[in-house]
Amino acid sequence: MSNVIIKTENLEKIYGKSKVKTHALKGINMEIPAGSFSCIIGKSGHGKSTLMHLIGGLDKPTKGHVYINGVNISDLNENELSELRAKKIGFVFQFFNLLQNLTALENIQTAMMFGKIPSKEQKEKAEALLALVGLSDKTDAKPSELSGGQQQRVSIARALANDPDILLMDEPTGNLDSESEKEVLDHIFNIHKSGKTIVIVTHNNELAKRAEMIFEIHDGVIKK
Repeated sequence: MSNVIIKTENLEKIYGKSKVKTHALKGINMEIPAGSFSCIIGKSGHGKSTLMHLIGGLDKPTKGHVYINGVNISDLNENELSELRAKKIGFVFQFFNLLQNLTALENIQTAMMFGKIPSKEQKEKAEALLALVGLSDKTDAKPSELSGGQQQRVSIARALANDPDILLMDEPTGNLDSESEKEVLDHIFNIHKSGKTIVIVTHNNELAKRAEMIFEIHDGVIKK
């Protein structure tokens, strides 16, 4: 498929080098088209987050390959991987990972520094991203002054800071109440409509039902 943006080939991840080894992933083959909305589901401990980390270049496979836009990222060195992550992939995690001493605006601007966006453009773009997630009135608020849902929306804006092709999200609503969850999901779906490729690791069956593609991981393999 010419529009495949994420591809894995015989992906394996083994933890441990002694006699006791954990086979977290066992020969994962998957293709995700550009602009699609996918969910990776499965029970805890079966390899979901490991797969997302490998796709995002946060870890390297024991065997096999990951391709992003046709580039084999398994062969990239750490500097090349850092550049790829900064420019091509946005990450959203369950626990927000915001810098507590910085404002919402500054948290987004920090991500832009890694993407080498000129400083004179950073503030204007960060303000636009906060507006996109409905937080124009929270530019000067620090994380401790925001609700859980608002913090996650800031983290989504931060993930979009360098206009990545791909958004990878690991349980983005797992730490939220039902009202905050709805707010965050509404913004995620609106972002998808803009053409972003979104991959979400989730236990949320209702969210998975709205996905275009579902990959269910069980004991380190994709269930057929």
